[in-house]
Amino acid sequence: MERIEDLECKGLKIIQDDQLYTFTSDAVVLANFIKIKKGEKAVEIGGGNGVISILLTAKNEVDEINIFEIQKPMANLANKNIELNNLQKKLKIINDDIENYENYLGKNKYDVVFSNPPFMNCSFENANKVKSIARHDKFLSIEKLCRCAGGLLKDKGRFYLCYLPERLCELFKQLAKNNLQPKKMFFTQNNKGQIKLCVIEARKNAKSGVKILPNLIVNNLDGSYVEALHTKYF
Repeated sequence: MERIEDLECKGLKIIQDDQLYTFTSDAVVLANFIKIKKGEKAVEIGGGNGVISILLTAKNEVDEINIFEIQKPMANLANKNIELNNLQKKLKIINDDIENYENYLGKNKYDVVFSNPPFMNCSFENANKVKSIARHDKFLSIEKLCRCAGGLLKDKGRFYLCYLPERLCELFKQLAKNNLQPKKMFFTQNNKGQIKLCVIEARKNAKSGVKILPNLIVNNLDGSYVEALHTKYF
């Protein structure tokens, strides 16, 4: 069932559908970490209902974001959310596998690529196919994600993503393989001190050296984690 929620950011709203994949705080954390400068072109890989790109239009001077979403129901919902917020001139949905990006965008042309990818190893135990594809990496492996990000980005272009801490070895291997150097990273944790997620900014063909930022507690009911992103990280 569809419902409209207030994103509490400059009047933006989002349609969520309980029968599809709904966004979590991961998307909000990533949207607050990504930086897009005026005149830069960006690509989102695996856009879901469009929430990250929609939030970015309020937090950055966005001119153009192309959003790849492989699942037709999610792509349709993202288009509805783009129209709901009158962002058709800035955001474009491409309903296809990111593997085919050259057919739409060419190579080495983008300043920023970002993704909140599926974290779990391939499994389709969930009877809801849309949710299974969004959560499991059968159609968007970390190898494919990094390869496509590296192919899309210009020299020194920035790649933002979040990933499971227990799979960081896989991630770093694929980043290195595609000349993507981690430059900033931090971990999110709950109020019990448990590490939940790693958030990373990598740059194409950059020098080695990564800045480890303070951990971010993300389940504060007052929403103070969003403020912390600005005071601690920027």
